[in-house]
Amino acid sequence: MTEETALQRVKFYQTGTHTVGNRLIDKGARSVQSSMDRSNAITSGHRACQGCGEALGARYALDAAMRAAEGQLVAVNATGCLEVFTTPYPETSWQIPWLHSLFGNAPAVATGVAAAMRRKGRSEVKVVAQGGDGGTTDIGFGCLSGMFERNDDVLYLCYDNEGYMNTGVQRSSATPPTARTATTPALGDAPGNVFGTGKNLPLIAMAHNIPYVATASVAYLHDLEDKVTKAMHIPGARYIHIMVPCPLGWGTASDATIHIARMAVESGLFPLFEAEHGEVTRSNKIRRRVPVKDYLAPQRRFAHLFKKGQEDTTRIARLQRMADANIERFNLLGERESP
Repeated sequence: MTEETALQRVKFYQTGTHTVGNRLIDKGARSVQSSMDRSNAITSGHRACQGCGEALGARYALDAAMRAAEGQLVAVNATGCLEVFTTPYPETSWQIPWLHSLFGNAPAVATGVAAAMRRKGRSEVKVVAQGGDGGTTDIGFGCLSGMFERNDDVLYLCYDNEGYMNTGVQRSSATPPTARTATTPALGDAPGNVFGTGKNLPLIAMAHNIPYVATASVAYLHDLEDKVTKAMHIPGARYIHIMVPCPLGWGTASDATIHIARMAVESGLFPLFEAEHGEVTRSNKIRRRVPVKDYLAPQRRFAHLFKKGQEDTTRIARLQRMADANIERFNLLGERESP
């Protein structure tokens, strides 16, 4: 037998969607999307960019919410990428009751829908509001705070791609320091977005003492589904902040979305945790810690930090300290040793 004939090609099967590969794993380890009973809240035909993290995050989040609500769900959507690429007039990719609100009032509209359902005696109907970081951390911040303060029975999902991607990649209050956007260009002595600005919406939500707050990522879909499912069974105001990388705005390869999202978590820049009534109850431990530098380097929005012979070690180190602070604050390493 020759060396060539002794080799056997190894086949890898996709297991995250409804494919033959799901037969190789236990039912308990399969995702919502791998089930014949999935609702397909967002069906094919939408116009998201290739590799869009928001399209993936919304599909999994809404299908998990539909399953938890036994199909009795209404979604209210703020203006933004998700609304634009799923509803090019006169078409829609949504297969659930879905309302488009203004950019800033999705929480208020969702509150009204929930109140209407109660008035009609339809307590089994659950309400989800959703928007991007622009419509959540900036334009809709007042309405969202009001929803939290009143403890309205709504689950709010923020799909965070760290900028106003739909209107030309402008800075939002979720844009990280040093990132290049159309309004924070890579010019001057401190190119990109400045340090000391922005908002941490999960922490602000916790300060409202609402029943449930969580962060999630498209790199960890089972964790995302579990958190949505848990939130759907808790009465009152709930908030889940989901990282959804944008290949266009971040300047990454369309097939690298999950890899980039995972490195954001594993570096400590985007901690995954749950909180109830203002107190952190659980955090996802980092499996394999990576330097922040490795997360930044593949993204063109940070390319100015890595100019040949002029690497901006000072500001990269400052971003690393931010990640280190998250790791300590949320106990992301647990009992594991730091590398």
